[in-house]
Amino acid sequence: MIFSWYIAAVFTILFWGTADLFYKKGTDPKDRYSHLRIVIMVGLVMGIQAVFELNKMDWQFDVFNIIKYLPVSSMYILSMALGYVGLRYLEVSINSPVSNTSGAIAGILAFIVLGKTMNAMQLVGVSMITLGLIAISIIQRKLAEEEAKQNKIFIDRKYKLGAVALIFPILYAVIDALGTFLDDVYLSNLMSPEEALISYELTFLICGILALIYIVAIKKQKFEIFKEKDKALAAIFETAGQFFYVYALDTNSVVVAPMIASYSIVSVILGRIFLKEKLTFKQYAVIAVVMIGIFILGMFE
Repeated sequence: MIFSWYIAAVFTILFWGTADLFYKKGTDPKDRYSHLRIVIMVGLVMGIQAVFELNKMDWQFDVFNIIKYLPVSSMYILSMALGYVGLRYLEVSINSPVSNTSGAIAGILAFIVLGKTMNAMQLVGVSMITLGLIAISIIQRKLAEEEAKQNKIFIDRKYKLGAVALIFPILYAVIDALGTFLDDVYLSNLMSPEEALISYELTFLICGILALIYIVAIKKQKFEIFKEKDKALAAIFETAGQFFYVYALDTNSVVVAPMIASYSIVSVILGRIFLKEKLTFKQYAVIAVVMIGIFILGMFE
């Protein structure tokens, strides 16, 4: 199928961008366990998806794959948990673009270490996307600083926390990039996309169960699943994106990783529409550049 990897990547962008919106809506800055509640919901939904995948494979799955894939899974899950913490203090339109510079890092690693290549027009598209993500991160940070200066009383605590909280999306970017790089290695040499997907989802399910035990049994906190609508929707979109992600990455990651990282642009747009987060002309211009870059990758694959 022509552009099959491209279609999978576009679906990943849309699903993960929407997931970011619901992550933010479902995050309570006052709840110190908010990030763990998200891990529980994502683990539950991924566990359900893993059952469907196992059924499609007639349950022909080597459980040892979970251990073999653990270096990749641990990178992804750790980066996501750090991202959830960052959402307690940062707007999604700041957190997401900073986090998703990971795509550029992963692309560079694939190029240098694995010898992956791209044609001239793909280079143009990837460059536009990468520079766009860096630019929007800088713009978002400057806007946060201006907001802090204009409204010291309201924003003072958030601004102080936000300055520290930026470490979370930065760590996310580095760790997630390493996970993507390792994923590329695994998908190229060690296991199929289906095996990788199931291994990751079952690992996340285990993490979700452990987080549930910690919150309920150790910390004596309530976890009412039917009151976690936004977290559940985030988990559904996250899992849907992961399904398409492994198939998209199982091609030329030097192109795919930076492209998928642009899902932060969807996060920014949805944050503007539903969370009323402000966008400036510069932000709209950068969004346009990134979208053109995505279009180029599709046309010149």
